[in-house]
Amino acid sequence: MNETIDWENVIKKEARGLDDYDLGEVQEVNEDIVITKKGVVDKDRFYLPRSKALRFEDHKLWFEVSKEEAEAYKHD
Repeated sequence: MNETIDWENVIKKEARGLDDYDLGEVQEVNEDIVITKKGVVDKDRFYLPRSKALRFEDHKLWFEVSKEEAEAYKHD
């Protein structure tokens, strides 16, 4: 887990996975989970483990999550 991430500053910022996969916008951060929302009409929510966060740079929060792995973290 990257403790250098300022979790207060990631709210409303973009979340990206491996290969620049779009995970939406960060909505909420708690002790273990980062909740993101993607889409305008059909909104996908991802409940991503904070432990998968790699870094926060250029106003984007990067996760070590592939597109395929992200499906396991998706909730309606």
